[in-house]
Amino acid sequence: MDFKNLLHKKAEQIDLALEEILPKEIGHQDIIFQSMRYSVFAGGKRLRPILMLAASDFVGGNEKDVLPFCCAIEMIHTYSLIHDDLPAMDNDDFRRGKLTNHKVYGEGIAVLAGDGLLNYAYEIMLKSILHGGADSKRKIMAMEEIARAAGIYGMIGGQVVDLASENKQIDGETLDYIHNHKTAALIIAAIRAGAIIGGADDHTLKCLTEYGKCIGLGFQITDDLLDIFGNEEKLGKKVGSDIENNKSTYPSIHGVDQSIAKVNELFHRSVAVLQEFDTKSAFFMDLADYLVKRDY
Repeated sequence: MDFKNLLHKKAEQIDLALEEILPKEIGHQDIIFQSMRYSVFAGGKRLRPILMLAASDFVGGNEKDVLPFCCAIEMIHTYSLIHDDLPAMDNDDFRRGKLTNHKVYGEGIAVLAGDGLLNYAYEIMLKSILHGGADSKRKIMAMEEIARAAGIYGMIGGQVVDLASENKQIDGETLDYIHNHKTAALIIAAIRAGAIIGGADDHTLKCLTEYGKCIGLGFQITDDLLDIFGNEEKLGKKVGSDIENNKSTYPSIHGVDQSIAKVNELFHRSVAVLQEFDTKSAFFMDLADYLVKRDY
């Protein structure tokens, strides 16, 4: 099986788990369930839950223990996208080739759908902790990793600086802060949470963390490049929006050539940090290569 097919199989596994976990009953508030499911099943790559599954497997963890946390981190990621697309934020009409949530359900329900996904993610993680399986302390530690990465010291903190930087000339250090917090933090947390639930030792956790830092930043720089050179049909959204919205990106600050060089540097660093694990790290190495060369 080639790597793209393997990723597709893993994404299908996450989809099945999300289908089972997300509410779909009919009732007075059923529109919120529809809105939540609309964005969750809008065709995401499932990168974060796939990384969490892979990290757990890497250290010999139990899949049943980590799957609820995989679903939770995907719900948190999706909530952030719903809110990011709102007129008060990036004001986007399309994501993944479909109308954004607020264009279908209205701004009020879109805000509540994001809130619902965020809150429900913590319900799912807490239920998993209460129902046993892997050591409860490890699950609590994993939840803390996710909470911090999604919060004011992680993704939200990055979004705040991103908003504050609109229509301003910012330096490379500020841009690194935005990318490392808004995007990379949740990717790193996915890897660390999976490894922690699986029982990783300190050295392995440190290596996987460094890998996550490299691909997290590399993933966002590639996104910046795709906003210039990407295919709108493959991306499922308009290209050139960063320039149109006067947003600072890696290419706008460092130039295209240096941005490409930085992505390649991060790729080589991510591969090097896991080389000591030999064939055991093949999935992570293939994933790093895929993320560098992706066109959507």
